[in-house]
Amino acid sequence: MVAPKIHRQREQSKQAIIIGMLRRPEGATVAQICACKGQQAHTVRGTFAEAFKKKLGLTITSAKPNGGERRYHVVASADESLA
Repeated sequence: MVAPKIHRQREQSKQAIIIGMLRRPEGATVAQICACKGQQAHTVRGTFAEAFKKKLGLTITSAKPNGGERRYHVVASADESLA
């Protein structure tokens, strides 16, 4: 298995802000990210698949509580869990 490339990020880039939202304990909904960054829902979901999963190697999970909106989270890697 090939380790994902290490990418540096600017602290206040759109990507860094969205990842920060996804790392919160409650995660984030697509609607919250759209409102925060002014992006459309399909752009946000595409960013999850292309930039976050494929390029950065992040694991994104989602859950839909009863009667609530789907919430997305970034799962901490083994390296982050040990830190």
